[in-house]
Amino acid sequence: MTGTVLTTRVFEFPNTRRPLAQTHISALESEDQLPAVPAMPETLLAMELQLQHRSVDLHEISQAVLADMGATIQILRLAGREYGHTEDRPTRIEECICDLGLTACLDAVARGSLARGARQRSIQELWAHSREIAVHARQVAEQMPCSIHPEQAYLAGLLHSIGLVPVILEWTPGNASNHRAFSSLRLAERWALPSFIRDYFCEMCMPGYAPEWSNLMAEAHRRAHYSLSACPLDACSSYPSAS
Repeated sequence: MTGTVLTTRVFEFPNTRRPLAQTHISALESEDQLPAVPAMPETLLAMELQLQHRSVDLHEISQAVLADMGATIQILRLAGREYGHTEDRPTRIEECICDLGLTACLDAVARGSLARGARQRSIQELWAHSREIAVHARQVAEQMPCSIHPEQAYLAGLLHSIGLVPVILEWTPGNASNHRAFSSLRLAERWALPSFIRDYFCEMCMPGYAPEWSNLMAEAHRRAHYSLSACPLDACSSYPSAS
């Protein structure tokens, strides 16, 4: 819709953390040719309803997206295709929607379809688990003496199990990769996700190395009521308490 106005608020993240490993992937892998990740129907509806108004509440629509792992991934993938692994790429969902446009973001989110049957249940369970961990990760970041911004902690929590997405969506055989952290890092690189997300997955691949992210996420899992048996951090009791 032409003439749509986005109303937003500005947030700043500290620029103190850098990825632990540089991105090294082949030209073929850098092409994002994987299928779309499905979003929840209610997220699509919320975005479509916002487009019907001349003035869009950017904060409200961003919160709807951030409650949905699939919608968040699709918008971050779109930003990754547009900006690649550049330092000035938008890292927040609000920034992505502002830079890319609400219509383009809605198109990206709408590309996935939610499967029926057993796979639908698996998707909904993973999405619910990821959302709960995201909420707890933000709370832990607000309470812990660490350099991780709470909104970055939320996004990392929401995406912490993306290594399970290819199996749940049947892109690969169920035993294609037993190393979920490595699979997550590969996807984060392939989709050019924000550097702090790759930073977290690097820590998961190298236990004990600068474990600030790992400790935060383990504590978020301890606080969560919803348990997903396939989650890479189910054995988080081996981590020291972050409290």
